[in-house]
Amino acid sequence: MSTAAPDETAAAAAPPGDAVSRPDGPARVARTPWPWWDARGWPWWVQSLAVFVAARAFGAVLLLVAAAAQGANPWAPPHPTYWQITGLFWDSGWYHRIATEGYPTELPIGPDGDVQQNAWAFFPLYPLLVRGVMTLTTLPWEVAAPLTSLVLAAAAMPVVHRAVTFGAPRAVAARPGLPLATVALVCAFPTAVVLQVAYTEALALLLVAAALLLLVRRRYLGASAVLIALGLTRAVALPMLVVVLVHAAYRWREARRDGTALPRRDLVGLGVLTAAAAASGVLWPAICGLVTGDPQAYLRTQEAWRGVREVTPFGSWGYVSRFWFGDTAPWVLLASFAFVVALLVVPAAWRLGPELHAWPAAYLLYLAAAVEPGSSLARFLLLAFPLGAVAAGVVTRPAAARRAWFGGVLTLMLVLQAVWVWQIWRLRPGSGWPP
Repeated sequence: MSTAAPDETAAAAAPPGDAVSRPDGPARVARTPWPWWDARGWPWWVQSLAVFVAARAFGAVLLLVAAAAQGANPWAPPHPTYWQITGLFWDSGWYHRIATEGYPTELPIGPDGDVQQNAWAFFPLYPLLVRGVMTLTTLPWEVAAPLTSLVLAAAAMPVVHRAVTFGAPRAVAARPGLPLATVALVCAFPTAVVLQVAYTEALALLLVAAALLLLVRRRYLGASAVLIALGLTRAVALPMLVVVLVHAAYRWREARRDGTALPRRDLVGLGVLTAAAAASGVLWPAICGLVTGDPQAYLRTQEAWRGVREVTPFGSWGYVSRFWFGDTAPWVLLASFAFVVALLVVPAAWRLGPELHAWPAAYLLYLAAAVEPGSSLARFLLLAFPLGAVAAGVVTRPAAARRAWFGGVLTLMLVLQAVWVWQIWRLRPGSGWPP
């Protein structure tokens, strides 16, 4: 088998028509003339951006409704403007502080001797980007930051589309329109409004999708650079190392089956990529330790946000689930585990390529091990975007059933998005659970 990257022409975008399956790439679709105003005739990237704009307009309405009902809060006057509720609320304030003040050189210590909450818990690339936008445009933070997130998220949508196109050719052949359907479900995800607020999700989604796309296309040096940037954006680089190893194993098995050897260039590229993935996972903790003089600075800072200060893999699920669900906690955990496993083993999941299949599995396992499962967990799930392709691809035929299934999933997600904004993003007396 050739070691060249998958043929780009196999992924050429075209309007809906008669799909023809190809063994070496996604389905080719016969071109049909459409009037200019019919979205079915638009280029794939225009379709992706149109879906994004429509979804973010819906999100803006939800945020404005929440702002109109918002009372007294620590960040803005009651009934804040759109820019205030998207640029100043919750973790946005920490990124604002980093952009304007930087990071402390010493960890703040409370009277009990424990490290207090501080800026080192938040990664630097996003606030540095916004700082640059503020410098170039003279816009205030509460305008520059949400606009930066919006642009980054818009850039992520075509990359998500291409990642599914190239990374799941069997799934695309089985379910026409799967890349655009995935974009739509990502945009409609219950926590997708964070793509238009001063949070890192937009940048992280762009980098994760770009890393997967470059990996699938075997652009290893480019993927290495993206992973270093990801290591300065969110604490999600380590599960990407698992994906790199899965890809390398797949390439090795492919070469062995064909009786060929991997080209030296690819071997070097995979070595560099593996090293970059491993380094990016520890890059920010190392910088924290170097600046503060405490090798455990990042870990001690993370402990300040937890209900139980010790950070032990998988250790928080017991006490957190009991807090929320009481005696029914074991059953809730079992049901949640079964649901996640089902998403990863249904036929629609196996139709994904190995990289897109491995990423959500590794990422969800990482979240289970490293994150205290609070109200922010739903936001973290947004980065597992290949599961959107799984959800959209569960029903492949007939076409009427496929459309009905997709419409039902999309509607459910939009309803849950409205609930999430109203219940979580809006600060209410007695609530205060961070999104």
